[in-house]
Amino acid sequence: MAKKAPRGLWGILMVLGPSLVWCGEYIGSGEVIIATRTGAALGTLVLWAVVIGIFLKYWIGLCGARYTVATGEGMIDCFARAPAGRYWLVPIVFIGQVFAGITSIGALAVAAATFLGELIDLGPHSTLIWGTVVTVFACIVVGSGRFSLLKTIMGLLVLVIVVGVLYVALHTLPTVRDLVVGAFGFQVPDVPDWVRAADPSVKSVWSEVLPLLGWAAGGFASQVWYTYWVMGAGYGMAADRKWGMPADEARLASLSAKDAEQVRPWLRVVATDATVALVIGVVVTGAFLVAGAGILRPAESLPKGPEVAFELSRLFSERWAETGALLFILAGTAAMISTQLGQLAGWPRLLADCFRLLCRPFGRWKPRRQFLLFLALFLVTNLTISALFGKSPVTLVKLGAIFDGLLLVPLQALAVGWALFVAQKRLLSPEAHAILHPRWYHAAGLLVAFGVFAYFCIFQVPQVVAEMLSAG
Repeated sequence: MAKKAPRGLWGILMVLGPSLVWCGEYIGSGEVIIATRTGAALGTLVLWAVVIGIFLKYWIGLCGARYTVATGEGMIDCFARAPAGRYWLVPIVFIGQVFAGITSIGALAVAAATFLGELIDLGPHSTLIWGTVVTVFACIVVGSGRFSLLKTIMGLLVLVIVVGVLYVALHTLPTVRDLVVGAFGFQVPDVPDWVRAADPSVKSVWSEVLPLLGWAAGGFASQVWYTYWVMGAGYGMAADRKWGMPADEARLASLSAKDAEQVRPWLRVVATDATVALVIGVVVTGAFLVAGAGILRPAESLPKGPEVAFELSRLFSERWAETGALLFILAGTAAMISTQLGQLAGWPRLLADCFRLLCRPFGRWKPRRQFLLFLALFLVTNLTISALFGKSPVTLVKLGAIFDGLLLVPLQALAVGWALFVAQKRLLSPEAHAILHPRWYHAAGLLVAFGVFAYFCIFQVPQVVAEMLSAG
């Protein structure tokens, strides 16, 4: 049965943890490279992309986590409960996420190695060496399977990120009016001539805005992983459940009203936890964008290759001395490593969950063995990408943002809605459902997320991908 939920604000704050792992995972290359670069190219007028991207994905992550609290199973298992989901939705997710995972995790390895190489240059093979070090370190941490260790490390890295980027952003802060107009004005500015000259691959404003939308609050996978972190923290019905275990249907069907009352406070805990991730994400991502607008834009600098870390460090040291440069590079490095940790902890679980549902013999393996198999896959692909694509971190990051952050997100919003409003009702006893049922605003948030991301996927993504491929 669910353990007793904490009482009061202080008690809830003491059990927060999934939000720190979620933030530490999704505050990475999308923020350090994409948000900073977008701020340089377009200024603070596109702050709305940060706000919209994180706010709408917040509803997907929150609703998925709410389902996990009530049922004790993760998001991939709930996808299988959609009509014939095991035969069409899960295979689509598996195929899409194999490609997205290899691209995104490889991009993180290259980006992290680039920033670490700026701190300590190891010679002509610095990117490959640092990429190997980061990957092996992350594999050791996540391979331990200890959520408490992951939570502690991610929390410390998030602290470094926040301190570093806020120091720089506060020194470049625009007026309140500029911030408000940028966050809520929904303006789509023209691409300046100097940006096109600096990077000919930038053919439209959406080639910069879409990757920012895609990796603001992480992509499709980040929302899935949040349900894993909730399971690891033992919220509600996930108290005695582990990753890789579908819901105990018999137990849920017999859940009494008294049992449900014991679970209900955990819904408030997960709502608070997710909101913490929302606030941290908006502030930190916005701060990286503001830093780019304040430092890179006046210098008409648009880093696009392996010099991204060097250029950022040089400009920040010129403007704010070595302290500002060091803090920004440390924040960027921490963001890259924390995201690598989160992705290597989450993507093998996501793919193993999918494959378990698609291949019954694989499902008979122990969950840890399933996890380690896919972790080994990413270890190999990371080292390969670091060796072959070490000079293209920005391109890799932008591709990863589009493939993971946009293409499957509308479908995810609908699938989570089905799970929360249909599958959960079928799983729970009538007495328990009356107490744990979702609210109207959960449906509203998911529907708006579906509509907005579907628009971008249909009308903007094909053009931007074609532009990127033609430029390559």
